[in-house]
Amino acid sequence: MDVDWPELRKQAFLEEDAAVLALNKPAGISVTGERHDTDIVRLAAEHGETLYPVHRIDKVTSGLVLLAKELAAHGELTRQFNKRTAEKAYLAVTASTGLPDSGVIELPLSVGRKNRVRIAAPREAIVRDGDTWSVAERDLLAGKNYPSRTEFTTVLRGAEHTVLAVRPITGRRHQIRVHLAWIGHPIAGDPLFDKSGAYQRTHLHSWRLRLDASWRDGGELALEAAPGPDFWTIGGTQLTDDPATLLDGVTQA
Repeated sequence: MDVDWPELRKQAFLEEDAAVLALNKPAGISVTGERHDTDIVRLAAEHGETLYPVHRIDKVTSGLVLLAKELAAHGELTRQFNKRTAEKAYLAVTASTGLPDSGVIELPLSVGRKNRVRIAAPREAIVRDGDTWSVAERDLLAGKNYPSRTEFTTVLRGAEHTVLAVRPITGRRHQIRVHLAWIGHPIAGDPLFDKSGAYQRTHLHSWRLRLDASWRDGGELALEAAPGPDFWTIGGTQLTDDPATLLDGVTQA
């Protein structure tokens, strides 16, 4: 992908101070570290700007990305992700219906063949109790697994799709994507689970982020990135005519 960094920086700009830069990343651009691919950190470096990613979101995911401009801020912020005190929220559109008003997915993850993330138990071992999905410890596969918790609130119900506000309490690789798919509600257009090509993008968006920031007045960073029209459009149909009003009412994410 041929990307012009000054133009991308301008179009994706959310907020900036002496220590950090926040962008609303389009789907299809990597944050950093993708082999043989264009990424934000490399693009910036080619124009003389050094950025340190505070966190990562997948290439197929759009939305809020926070980058540090100095190492002191980078250390302060990444420690909060490591300690799980960073408050994160995503928006997701599932290619399904029937989800409850809110739910918890408490399913440990493991890494399988070809480095693919999966639930650390057979699919048939997943149990739904009320609005919580989990597996019994006796059903866990042999090998290392990583406790993982995702919470969600249903924002909008459609005839074939559901919009969720999602909070990954842990921050495992592909956590939201794998959790939703393995309980039978895959994210629309997710190439990990849908090879049909029926969707123009993966409908997962990094939406809100709150972190402590000692150098700022008030001592915090509270950021939000609104999804673009492509997030709300599936097959030429708009999921909502007024996304701003719809999301204003979401307070649990």
